[in-house]
Amino acid sequence: MAGRAKPLSPHLQIYRLPLNAILSITHRITGVVLALGAVLVVAYLIAAASGSQAFGAMYSMGAHWLGQIVLFGFTLALYYHMCAGVRHLFWDAGYGYELQTARRTSYAIIVVAVVLTLVTWTVAYTVSGG
Repeated sequence: MAGRAKPLSPHLQIYRLPLNAILSITHRITGVVLALGAVLVVAYLIAAASGSQAFGAMYSMGAHWLGQIVLFGFTLALYYHMCAGVRHLFWDAGYGYELQTARRTSYAIIVVAVVLTLVTWTVAYTVSGG
């Protein structure tokens, strides 16, 4: 009996999470990202209130390519969290639990978040004269 291998339970390497589960986890992660991003927004506001030199330093960090990636990710997280939150409001009201509806709204959340992010950055780029 000691030589026999015991069966293993399914784990994440072989179990494929449903899309709704992945989106739920991502919704929680984006909530944390937005909380951390709020600290960045406060830092920008403090820099703006501290004078042009402090704001210039913050602005240059945001204008750097790495800062642009962080800001783009923050924008995407904001729109994703908003879209997933709207779906949760419908779920709280008792709508959208059907499997097909849940699947469609999952894809809609992703598409709408990406489109809103791209539109926001396109408009910002156009308005800034970039």
